[in-house]
Amino acid sequence: MHDSTSATLLHRFLHWEQAQPDAIYMTEPRPDGSVVDYTWREVGDQARRMAAYLKSLDLPPASNIAILGKNSAHWLMADLAIWMAGHVSVPLYPTLSVDTARYIFEHCNTRLVFVGKLDVKTEGWNELRKAVSADLPVVALPMSPATEAPQWESITESIQPLRDVHLPAPADLATIMYTSGTTGKPKGVMHSFGGMMTYALGAGEFCGTNTQDRVLSYLPLAHAAERTFIEANSLCHGTHVFFNDSLETFTQDLLRARPTLFISMPRLWTKFYGAVCAKLPQSAQALLLEPSEASAALKKQVLGMLGLDAVRMAFTGSAPLPVDIVAWYRNLGLELLDAYGMTEDFAWSHYARPGEVRVGYSGTPLPGVERRIDSTGEILIKTPTRMMGYYKQPELTAESMTADGFFRTGDRGEVDEQGRLKITGRVKELFKTSKGKYVAPAPIENKLTHPKLEAVCVTGPGHPQPFALMLLLPDAHKELEDARGQGALGAELEDLLEHVNATLESHEQLSHAVVVKDRWSVDNGFLTPTLKIRRNAIEEVYLPRAQGWADLGRKLIVE
Repeated sequence: MHDSTSATLLHRFLHWEQAQPDAIYMTEPRPDGSVVDYTWREVGDQARRMAAYLKSLDLPPASNIAILGKNSAHWLMADLAIWMAGHVSVPLYPTLSVDTARYIFEHCNTRLVFVGKLDVKTEGWNELRKAVSADLPVVALPMSPATEAPQWESITESIQPLRDVHLPAPADLATIMYTSGTTGKPKGVMHSFGGMMTYALGAGEFCGTNTQDRVLSYLPLAHAAERTFIEANSLCHGTHVFFNDSLETFTQDLLRARPTLFISMPRLWTKFYGAVCAKLPQSAQALLLEPSEASAALKKQVLGMLGLDAVRMAFTGSAPLPVDIVAWYRNLGLELLDAYGMTEDFAWSHYARPGEVRVGYSGTPLPGVERRIDSTGEILIKTPTRMMGYYKQPELTAESMTADGFFRTGDRGEVDEQGRLKITGRVKELFKTSKGKYVAPAPIENKLTHPKLEAVCVTGPGHPQPFALMLLLPDAHKELEDARGQGALGAELEDLLEHVNATLESHEQLSHAVVVKDRWSVDNGFLTPTLKIRRNAIEEVYLPRAQGWADLGRKLIVE
């Protein structure tokens, strides 16, 4: 890559706009069932027109401009337009509460908001609109519920494309990413154009990424995992991005994309696994384990059914995946590579290497990354993609760093003889039982795996023993409605509990498990946007009931 084209992701975009103008950059399904393709030339034309509009507003240079909405082709176009006009993009989760949105708009002095697709169409916007002050301009992307705002299409139709776009320097601020966090107010993580580019060049080398690669965008673009894997990689390497319209269309959108590179979260890998197990009779599941031609054909068929038959590299991250599920995918021919990274290091930290996977470990440090574990067990990282700091919070930035420039991740970990990292929980997640013993919940949660379990939270501070809260997959929950189903599934879950307890120290052993009746979702605040459990929110609701459950003296309680 020549210097003129590789200084920043925007330079790379301009390169592809020239080098492959008629190649398709983005493919987007719409709610009405239609599918729209956008070439690099079309994306450039639309982004340049919106950049011209932003220039016409005479905002101060490097103004903060928010993008609030679900993933879409115009989300990426809006980001490009912001950069082309010399501004800074602030991506926001579409599931934000009004208070959090208001806090972010005020905290970073947002000058304009692009509003895109929102899940609960108008209701979501009617709520979030309250966070937008009267003097904050809004531009509605296609598919946005903000019908009263100026629309992207009408703006871009009535203005000429910006010819001389702003070319940022690598040291310039590109974006402020507010971490959703599992606690407290979100922090604005600042990243430079150079840091984003360093990630994209390194990730491209790791994956051998090229213009023939296909990816599916469905995790929130406001999150570091998707921003790096989808946006940064596609802009840098000219790959074809497919979008997912909704949860209902996920399977068909994945089948359309047939991605060559794919990243997912443990919760989704678990759901895929559960869906296949539910569809395949026992005989077919047994056949998958045999070394035969029939088995090889079935494996191909299963991957094809999932839309994953073209994948040459698959990643998982955000939390460990159960051993048996990893083994199941590996048997199908999909070696899941664990990735460990965070918003603060733009997801450039640790990847498992093909052929060197150790289940439950997040691989070894990536090129340019230094790692050490301090006396408390906290993982410290120094990386070339390190953030510029937390926006307007110099004290917090200083607190998060060691004197010699390592970032304090807040995660606890240990390293094996090959230098592979295992995350053993959050530094602040340890809780103390009434017997004065400390329990780390995450490793126990990782052992509690069952095809019908969607999520687990181990808790019990101040109680004699920890216990588990279990969320079943919706179909499994229906099984509990009749006595026979309840008996069979109940017995399986009790066996699981017994099996896991046999592997634990006596102070960690679970006194009982509770199958909860309420769904845990991003919308009700029990899950983060990347589908990790929000421990604080869950404990606030369930801990007041804990003593009552303990008094029942049963191993398994169904709410």
